[in-house]
Amino acid sequence: MGVYAAAMAILDQFNEFAGRIGGPLVRKDVPLVSVVKLNGTIGGGGLGRRGLSLSSLEGALRRAFGKRGVDAVALVVNSPGGSPVQSWLIADRIRQLSKEKEIPVYAFTEDVAASGGYWLACAGDEIYANPMSIIGSIGVIAATFGFPEFLEKIGVERRVYAQGDNKSMLYPFRPEDPDDVKRILELQKDVHAQFKSYVKERREGKLKGADKTLFNGDVWTGERALKKGLVDGLGDMRSVMREKFGDKTRFMAVQKQGGWLQRKLGGADAHADKTWAADLVAALEERALWGRFGL
Repeated sequence: MGVYAAAMAILDQFNEFAGRIGGPLVRKDVPLVSVVKLNGTIGGGGLGRRGLSLSSLEGALRRAFGKRGVDAVALVVNSPGGSPVQSWLIADRIRQLSKEKEIPVYAFTEDVAASGGYWLACAGDEIYANPMSIIGSIGVIAATFGFPEFLEKIGVERRVYAQGDNKSMLYPFRPEDPDDVKRILELQKDVHAQFKSYVKERREGKLKGADKTLFNGDVWTGERALKKGLVDGLGDMRSVMREKFGDKTRFMAVQKQGGWLQRKLGGADAHADKTWAADLVAALEERALWGRFGL
């Protein structure tokens, strides 16, 4: 590594640190890119609730767009998906800030930008992927268990009291009700329609292929996703940003903040339930989401 490259690497590291405490050390004539990492499942999930949510990201997003002299915001996305509501809220907030501050947004996918992860990537004005990134999964899925005979076999009687005919919909300790399944599929259809509409809006004029191919829940490598118009190009964040803004472009990492437990566990929603039982279930759900893509 040459002296200049080494100096730039050191300055990048300093800017990442400075981004946490106030601002970067760059001249006004040097391009500056705020970097926000969207890493993990979307919604509450995993040990310590490390899932991405608008409440946990709001501060980081405001700082990323609010720094004086910022020329662009880069989203580094690595997510298998999760909550469609939080996906919508986060992406919508990014677009609001981009419009308000008149700052362009570029999204870069790492291992996975699938389902809600791709929804987040679509918040970028342009999307770039690694050739081996997993992209897509534009669909909706719900998974549960059914074991109506289990309690009877172990001698336990489960008692449930509810007001409202559909309050106990998909209750796992009773046989599956076709009407419940029909209602769930109708809900999924509505969410899927919103997902497709958002992708078409954000990728207007870029998509290549029929709806039945693009929106059937399938996934592709970054290279194949490029051919289908789901991404704009292949490349890593630093290379693409320096190609667009110049070799002197500096990067400032902006991280979401949290309390003591969040820092100990790698980030968490400060208002999430911290019971170990809930954490265990959430961790299993998170593992299942990543496992769908071999990770």
